[in-house]
Amino acid sequence: MGLEQIINDCKKNYPKAQEQLYELFAKKFFGVCLKYSCNYADAQDNLQDGFLIIFRKIDQFSGKGSFEGWAKRIMINNALQKFKGIRYMEVINENIPDDEVEIDDENVPIEYLMKIIQELPDQYRLVFSLYVLDGYSHKEIAEMLKITTGTTKSNLSRARLILKEKIEAYTKIEIKSLAK
Repeated sequence: MGLEQIINDCKKNYPKAQEQLYELFAKKFFGVCLKYSCNYADAQDNLQDGFLIIFRKIDQFSGKGSFEGWAKRIMINNALQKFKGIRYMEVINENIPDDEVEIDDENVPIEYLMKIIQELPDQYRLVFSLYVLDGYSHKEIAEMLKITTGTTKSNLSRARLILKEKIEAYTKIEIKSLAK
């Protein structure tokens, strides 16, 4: 059965079609949820909540554009809802370094990168994920999180700095272990 048929059957609330849609996208969307969640359990909750929203709003999908893109946006917005209205999203000092922090992550396992991204403070992780991993602009991020573009730029810079420090520490440990 093709995706279009599965979507049409989901619009009719057929449980088998909903199960098929879940199986088609769960792994990919779980990766999306991990980027915007504090931990694995939160990501699982966000995935389940996101699919419930998708099933509830699937009638709104008109067939124009990609279903995956439409559903991914629901997953991201659902995860971001957990942070709406939280005051710590604002930073007091918006001094942004003139030069962008370069991160050399070529020899770092993806599992470690995802782990350290999840360890970032919420405001840094959200901005980093939206900007670097999903390609949103600072203006779009500011609108989504209801913060200023200066704050998004500052949070991104700080996230990159933290990640750079952790990657450099990881690399030093790896070099030492190889030297033994």
